[in-house]
Amino acid sequence: MVLTLDDLTVNISHLDRNTLLDDWRWMIGPTRVPILVTALGNAFVLDTVDGWIDVIDVGPGTLQRVAASRDELRARLRHREFVVEHFVPVVVAKMRESGQVLGPGQVYGFKTPPPLGGEYSAENLQPTDIETHFSTLGQLHDRTRSPAEETPPDVVTME
Repeated sequence: MVLTLDDLTVNISHLDRNTLLDDWRWMIGPTRVPILVTALGNAFVLDTVDGWIDVIDVGPGTLQRVAASRDELRARLRHREFVVEHFVPVVVAKMRESGQVLGPGQVYGFKTPPPLGGEYSAENLQPTDIETHFSTLGQLHDRTRSPAEETPPDVVTME
């Protein structure tokens, strides 16, 4: 099965990009907005202040810098290794082949999220409402953060 970038991403033009990731603000801050969402429910976010682009990997609840600009992201999207790492086409193909095709406003979300013991496998994925997906996982990761992660980076603690 040959997949295009359109097959590996979902359309978010109908959503309010300023509020879609509200439950992730604890990690991404107030200046990032989603510019691209993968079929597997991860979000590429643009920092509207400095132009950097990061990706939220919702499974482990991490944020990774991937490009210094939209142009750099476009260039990286032409590299197979980058697409395989961040869009995991083999899993998307497996989902589609099994008849689980995404409808409008859906991503492949976890049946049981990894922080609650769910596996990273196609068998643990299902079409899920995109807003529910980001809200649920953002809240879950927020609640399970360690106390050290809760200290804002501009606060100095003395021990």
